[in-house]
Amino acid sequence: MDIQPALAEHLIIMTRRPDTPPTVLIVDDSPTETHILATILKKAGYQVETASNGEEGVAQARALRPDIILMDVIMPVLNGYQATRLLRREADTADIPIIMVTTKDLQTDRTWGLRQGATDYLTKPVDRQLLLDRIRELLDSGAAHG
Repeated sequence: MDIQPALAEHLIIMTRRPDTPPTVLIVDDSPTETHILATILKKAGYQVETASNGEEGVAQARALRPDIILMDVIMPVLNGYQATRLLRREADTADIPIIMVTTKDLQTDRTWGLRQGATDYLTKPVDRQLLLDRIRELLDSGAAHG
């Protein structure tokens, strides 16, 4: 049986073992914020990967195909809005839920983030339980691709 490479890769992604914890990609240029988020997520049983700017985040998302992405907005090289737009345009990453986690707390910031393709928008300092609840809701709703 001859399987096209793209289909084979898709099948591999869709058959992730159920005992494998979901992967969360944190994209944030602040080592402190990244550490705080990673600690919360690891304690909750998630596998965590990180990127320190939007460009690196897009590359990591393409390579890893995480179950969910936490995206800061204000970052060097490529900001969170730009990175989110890029991820939404690509077939391989378009369905990955993206939660913007940022200090930008105006309603216009939230609206703009959601228009760029973010699935949800939380402001820092983020409430630990709220973050975990939102991640779980997105994973349970089938918004996650894998």
